[in-house]
Amino acid sequence: MPATIYLHWAATPYSWVRSGLYHTIISGDGRLQRLHAYDSDLPAHTWRRNSNAVALSCACMGGRPDPWTIPPTEVQLEAMCREAAQVARNWGWTQADITVQRVMTHAEAAANRDGRWMHENYGPVIWGGSGERWDFLQLSRNGPPTGGDELRERIRHFLAAPESTEAPGKPDKPGKPHKPGVPEPARLAFRRAASMVARGQELAVELDANGSSWALAAHLLELYEVPHVWDASHRRILIGSLDLVPTFQVDQVQPGVGWPLYEMTLQNGNAPVILRGILRDNRAWCRVLEFAEEFGISVSFEPFTLHERRGG
Repeated sequence: MPATIYLHWAATPYSWVRSGLYHTIISGDGRLQRLHAYDSDLPAHTWRRNSNAVALSCACMGGRPDPWTIPPTEVQLEAMCREAAQVARNWGWTQADITVQRVMTHAEAAANRDGRWMHENYGPVIWGGSGERWDFLQLSRNGPPTGGDELRERIRHFLAAPESTEAPGKPDKPGKPHKPGVPEPARLAFRRAASMVARGQELAVELDANGSSWALAAHLLELYEVPHVWDASHRRILIGSLDLVPTFQVDQVQPGVGWPLYEMTLQNGNAPVILRGILRDNRAWCRVLEFAEEFGISVSFEPFTLHERRGG
């Protein structure tokens, strides 16, 4: 399959977030929750079309019994189309590449509207399908069945605009020169070095401008005897733990911190992200409290201290 961007709605409330299903979920207020790297294949967002694909999903259309009581918001649609345009730009696409063969709604994919017969038609009934999936057939209640065309036109518009300072598809690599004329995002500042107690040992940390403690991910993983390996090609730390159930933290590290990011996942190409951290001085750092929350580590405060893993 050629590289494809699929546009979904999650059939949920506006605030719904869950990793493992879509690369990015857009909340009702237009906030982007980037859950997985765009070069990672996820297992089940678009039937038989999950390879070499990016899935963007709006958290909406979850009204019961009427899905339209939670319709896509205008800020959601704009944020989704901006993100799709940024991914397309990072892949070297132009406006002419934004076609139904490369950018599809789930309704269009379900109905094989790209001309590739990948499966039985489980798309909208008006296109001869079973009606199981009709994501963005319409953008509003009783609107015309031209949602895909309307979204692609918006994406072409954003693709023609100046490039965003964030590059979600291909984050800047350490040392990569910034593009002239594009303002560099302000980096999260680190104020001072400090130390804390973790599992009875002294742990070196850095305090950022917000007062959060950061530590080298390798030091924390070794301290808690968690098997891991660095996957340089995908900027990931692969975790070998069998007793870990990743959860998505709403305040997970986002590209706005201004540092290159890496992801920590289980040793499975389709595994959900455990947490995100930053690459600083070519070393992987993570927020200590977030690490503790994800790995089930007991914490006490005043002073901030990490204890043992609960149940491990």
